[in-house]
Amino acid sequence: MAFSDKDKALLKAVQDKLRVTKVVCTRAIKTKNGDFFVGFSAAWDTVQEDAGGMGADMVDALGDGEAALAADTCGMTVREAKLAAYILGRMTDLQAQDNALAGGGISASEHAVAQTAVKRNYMKLMADALAVDAAKQTNGST
Repeated sequence: MAFSDKDKALLKAVQDKLRVTKVVCTRAIKTKNGDFFVGFSAAWDTVQEDAGGMGADMVDALGDGEAALAADTCGMTVREAKLAAYILGRMTDLQAQDNALAGGGISASEHAVAQTAVKRNYMKLMADALAVDAAKQTNGST
């Protein structure tokens, strides 16, 4: 399906204004000795009512026009959110492996292999994402 130039412009405008205020990562490790589950969520510079903490208190304090400004300036860009998901996902995967080791679900050697693989894989994802961003900046596109 081909988009018209007008449709492409609208999609680009929406993408440029999109802000992500929360990243959630979960990991379950299933072994013959049991299942080990870890879930982390991270909020980022948000005024959402459901975010709790500072955001919940701030949303009602915003004056006219401030809510729109907050929506444009708070949160992460999609690119930042992608990197945040990699960072949080890495932490989640590593913690799940630690929990599985501590709970007797995996051996120390299985843990070491998994930890090495997780670190290597996430570093590659982050490096690739940063390289794409650098290439886009060099080429003048977003």
